[in-house]
Amino acid sequence: MGEYKAPLADILFAFNDVMKMPEHYASLGYEDATQDLTDAVIEEGAKFAERELSPLNQSGDTEGCTLTDGVVTTPTGFKAAYDIYVENGWPSLSHSPKYGGQGLPESLGIVGSEMYGTANWSWAMYPGLSHGAMRTLVAHGTEEQRELYLTRLISGEWTGTMCLTEPHCGTDLGLLRTRATPQEDGSYKITGNKIFISAGEHDMAENIIHIVLARLPDAPEGVKGISLFIVPKFNVGSDGVKGERNGVVCGSLEHKMGIHGNATAALNFDDATGYLIGPANEGLKCMFTFMNTARIGTAIQGVAHAEWGFQNSLTYAKDRLQMRSLTGDKAPDKEADPIIVHPDVRRMLLTQKAVAEGGRMFIYYLSQQNDLTHESKDEATAEHADHLLQFLTPVAKAFLTEIGYESANLGMQCFGGHGYIHEWGMEQNVRDARISMMYEGTTGIQALDFVGRKLLMNKGESFKIFGAVVNDFLKESSGSAAKEFRWPLRKMMWEWKYVTLRLMAASAKDREMVGAASVDYLMYSGYIIMAYLWARSAMIAGQKLEAGEGDAAFYQAKLDTARFYYAKLLPRTRSLKATILSGPSTLMAMEEKNFQF
Repeated sequence: MGEYKAPLADILFAFNDVMKMPEHYASLGYEDATQDLTDAVIEEGAKFAERELSPLNQSGDTEGCTLTDGVVTTPTGFKAAYDIYVENGWPSLSHSPKYGGQGLPESLGIVGSEMYGTANWSWAMYPGLSHGAMRTLVAHGTEEQRELYLTRLISGEWTGTMCLTEPHCGTDLGLLRTRATPQEDGSYKITGNKIFISAGEHDMAENIIHIVLARLPDAPEGVKGISLFIVPKFNVGSDGVKGERNGVVCGSLEHKMGIHGNATAALNFDDATGYLIGPANEGLKCMFTFMNTARIGTAIQGVAHAEWGFQNSLTYAKDRLQMRSLTGDKAPDKEADPIIVHPDVRRMLLTQKAVAEGGRMFIYYLSQQNDLTHESKDEATAEHADHLLQFLTPVAKAFLTEIGYESANLGMQCFGGHGYIHEWGMEQNVRDARISMMYEGTTGIQALDFVGRKLLMNKGESFKIFGAVVNDFLKESSGSAAKEFRWPLRKMMWEWKYVTLRLMAASAKDREMVGAASVDYLMYSGYIIMAYLWARSAMIAGQKLEAGEGDAAFYQAKLDTARFYYAKLLPRTRSLKATILSGPSTLMAMEEKNFQF
């Protein structure tokens, strides 16, 4: 059975040293968020993840959720763990004191989300979906709605969901049919069917607040005719007291490849009472508040499965004896050498390590920009951070989940045949990871957003802004380790600019170029972004070694992993460059009738 140990040394290194979060918090006026406090919060979160959530990961997968008469029962121990989570105040950590929160930065909460998700992704999804609902209410709800719903979501008494897609429309939300009929009292009657609703029905909290997309009777066709509504599982009085069951029922649970411990529900809305949130017919715009939060959350999933796979395959590789090293016996007192001595096993382990630790820095960097976007008092700083956030979010979601899934597979491969057996937990990690590339828009959808909206529509401005960030680092970086990575990174930035200009020019002549190149361009960009983060990490590790500070072995491992990344993973950009620039002709030449089997 696999288990999870929070990698506190790496978390605190990425948080305090690479991202310099204590200084970041001080600049935003978070006087209480000192390093002593944030370190203590992270360490306590690690204990909860290790002691309460990790032991339920495999049992939750085996037991799954059950549906009886519209009521879902979660796996044994899930509700008890959620009760502890609420009692300890974790849901309220990064929310406004005005509505019952503790007022700490949102980026600090992201660290907890990573640890909970790595320990038990199925469980973490129940409270995780609530954060998007909370942010939507903060951004678009009325004060009355915040007092009634937001306060109880923050306390953890209630959880939230987002209800977007329907059986016939998938990602094309302009086709949705759920109706919202106005009532004399200002409420609406919501009727329709929603599918793939994560945590859509469960027994862990006393109420669930669904954030639902629906159409008003006079709404225009397409995405411009969608509105957003609050639909509680149980109706709620103005005093917050839970009333009778609303007209929303779980019709079925999806039988899924993975994340069996989380209830993925098909919800039937039958004249359910709902309340408009935000302006009429601007629901999709409002929902993007929720979706962007969820995209960052899904990016964390890529990191989580890479980390979990790495930890367990590393333990196995140190213990498993098989064959002898080609350069001579490494464990002569044993019948064979541990498999960690073999180069191919090290390739798999180092790939997982580079992805998990590089992805962690990516997530923390993104969360830092999110803080600045919403909390900075300087308008120029907030705008700069928002450009970075919008530019990087689709890359983080798609790139990290793709390489996170690759890493989960490598973790399973390290076990050989044993990895295919349920008891070790490695095949569960692969199954649980697979959905991440589909959540909140598939890799292809994220790539179209990245190229179409974040690159072409703003004529490469966001690309230039991130490029300036990297160039500033290249100018200011110091130390021998920085020198080692500065030139390779500079060359990659020049090449990225060249490829980007070629893509933009080709897309102006042939719109099919966007769809043909988008996924490859996103992945290409992801490898370069991670190279920048590894260069930052290596510089700091090198400075620590030169100064004789801290754990020398830890910092040396950072340099070794950065070198591996630059030598073995970053070169993947060469083939991606070729496929990006090859154009759409070979994709579009074949006539539809010739697609045969």
